[in-house]
Amino acid sequence: MPEISSLFVTRLYRATVNELAKKKIDYDELHASCLAIAEDDEAGQDWAEANGYPGYTSYSSLNDLPWRFPIFGDLEKALDRHVAAFVKDLGFDLQGKKLKCDSLWINILPEGGTHASHIHPHSVISGTTYVAMPGGTSALKLEDPRLPMMMHAPLRKKSAPAKLQSFVYVKPAVGEVLLWESWLRHEVPMNMAEDDRISVSFNYGWG
Repeated sequence: MPEISSLFVTRLYRATVNELAKKKIDYDELHASCLAIAEDDEAGQDWAEANGYPGYTSYSSLNDLPWRFPIFGDLEKALDRHVAAFVKDLGFDLQGKKLKCDSLWINILPEGGTHASHIHPHSVISGTTYVAMPGGTSALKLEDPRLPMMMHAPLRKKSAPAKLQSFVYVKPAVGEVLLWESWLRHEVPMNMAEDDRISVSFNYGWG
């Protein structure tokens, strides 16, 4: 019988944040904090307007959320545990060091808003935890990193398993966290829900 194996597998980590959190995260409080910060962060509002970014992000305006707000500090500690578990699964040799969170930011995407396809350069692990996912809102779209090299490859059948598809859509629930290696291209398609889609994203670096 022929033998077919999988090579160069792309891993996606999915869990509930509080599953590994030493101090449990109250996502209602986190939701309220995200909205309050967005309302007060004029620099972030101005950046979004100047750059045509729909909704709000603190990415370019606030780089110390875990220091400013205790709940984000607790969240970062919980994420540290999940990242450590993912690193173990990936088989990384960190040479006695640990990956550290070097950026953490809020995303609020209103109805009609999108976040274009992108990667996170200069990081090792990236991810998002979900604070508000109203019914009908967009899933996270992940792209096969080999796509630019496929040239004349036929399209996959819709019935093909997810691991063979060129794009995979993952729709997490509030309180979940997704982790992936930072080179994995991803995007958020248009939010079709009337309510805001709210998440907290982050990057972990080495060294």
